[in-house]
Amino acid sequence: MTHHLCLIASLFAAHAAFAQAPQPAAAPAAPRPAQRPVDRIVAVVNDEVVTANELRARARIAETQLRRQKIQPPAADVLERQVLERMIVDRAQLQLARETGVRVDDATVNAALGRVAESNGLTVQALRQRLESDGVSFRQFRDDIRQDIILNRLREREVDSRVQISDSELENFIAAQSGVSADAEEVNVAQILLRVPENSPADRIDATRSRADELAAQLKSGADFARVAASFSNAPEALQGGELGWRNADRLPTLFIDAIKGLKIGDVSPVVRSPNGFHILKVLGRRSGVDSKLSMGPVQQTHARHILLRVSDLTPEPEVRRRLDEMKQRIEANQIEFGTLARLHSLDPSGSRGGDLGWLYPADTVPEFEKAMDALKINQVSAPVQSPFGWHLIQVLERRTEQASSERARLQARQALRDRKADEAYQDWMRQLRDKTYVEYRLDERS
Repeated sequence: MTHHLCLIASLFAAHAAFAQAPQPAAAPAAPRPAQRPVDRIVAVVNDEVVTANELRARARIAETQLRRQKIQPPAADVLERQVLERMIVDRAQLQLARETGVRVDDATVNAALGRVAESNGLTVQALRQRLESDGVSFRQFRDDIRQDIILNRLREREVDSRVQISDSELENFIAAQSGVSADAEEVNVAQILLRVPENSPADRIDATRSRADELAAQLKSGADFARVAASFSNAPEALQGGELGWRNADRLPTLFIDAIKGLKIGDVSPVVRSPNGFHILKVLGRRSGVDSKLSMGPVQQTHARHILLRVSDLTPEPEVRRRLDEMKQRIEANQIEFGTLARLHSLDPSGSRGGDLGWLYPADTVPEFEKAMDALKINQVSAPVQSPFGWHLIQVLERRTEQASSERARLQARQALRDRKADEAYQDWMRQLRDKTYVEYRLDERS
């Protein structure tokens, strides 16, 4: 499942949360205004405009997201400026995508909509009804999905596809990771970034550094990190309180790893400098890793097979689960063989092989599938399991522990290193794009 679907699922939750958020009660006798206020321009981005109505709508959604995360939103004017910056960056990317021919056809959007609906246990029609009953435009939701896919395709073309890993980089990375076990530590880190545009004069750099030092002092005095991030950070995850999420060390920039070394949970780093600007980091959590990208030692492999069914207008979720429950009962009663049912009914390409997925390494499948699979005994059939791809019956055939092959270890190392470099390259690319985008602010103007 591609990254953009995770973002789309969050988008659905944000839209729904905004629509369901309690609104101030209106006095019954107060008449509605006959006319809506005239819209105005709050920013010009190259040759396009951002309007006040667009900004207000996005700011309301952002405020709801922050409250759902139990983060106190900043003052309305501060939040609007933060949201406006996100909109400017998105608008600049969409303009570049349009100019360079990045397109997303209706079939792709429809497929993404189907997966969003399925991941929420709904049909597309039910998803539409849910959104519209909550006061959310289905057309806008569909446009947001198309936009998100476009932005991810743009990143893949402009950044990810250009990341190169040299043999020397790969060997150095493998050597550095040679003592790291498959359950290496994961960390959850939040950041505040004060961006410094490329070729900034020394006085602007000094002023930004001073501002970062002021924020660090506020944090040291007890200020809430998430609220400060939502108020001042220029990083993409600012409106999530700066949280980057759980990552293995191989997915963090070396600069971050060095900055948080030795910090306990809850500790905040000193200000650190990168090409993008000044960062302040906070360690939100540490835990034993479960998805380490690089496994140099013995690992457990699982030989499994599955049957996949999907929710559709013709087969809603209760019917899918009923059918899988019935299959499970027939298999356990020895009335029919698992592989036969997979060949007859599974919607996964593995169905032609009786659902056989072969030998799986840790993290070869999505977390929901792997968690259910790991809990099974040999030959046991799972209850229906939901994943982003649909509903599964899973059966474990064999397990074994073997030394990971050198070929696989090198592939894992290359992918881990590519992920790290791609994240860093994306931040650099975003900074450069923002720096060369013409922006005229009109937020403080009054119509």
